[in-house]
Amino acid sequence: MIVAFSITRWAWAKSREYVADAVRVVRDSGLPNRTDAMFTSVEGEWDEVMDVVRRAVDAVAAGPRVSLVLKADIRPGVTDGLDSKVATLERHLQADQGLARAGLTGLA
Repeated sequence: MIVAFSITRWAWAKSREYVADAVRVVRDSGLPNRTDAMFTSVEGEWDEVMDVVRRAVDAVAAGPRVSLVLKADIRPGVTDGLDSKVATLERHLQADQGLARAGLTGLA
């Protein structure tokens, strides 16, 4: 499964420091992960991924309130989804570009 999540601590002072603490938990987990401007994604089995999310929340939860946004792609038996999903998309985009160069777009 892949889980994309973001954590917000409702005390804005030093918020980047707390985000860094949460990302550090994910990176130290040893699970495949990726961080971008909006979310941190982590891949693994249900229990291990949810444990990482819980520990990341705990790392931020020093304040009176924490918000967690979580999105999950639950596909038992699928591994390397963080990379393979993007690779599949890139292949489709390249195929579309090849069709456009050949003047074959919009044909039914």
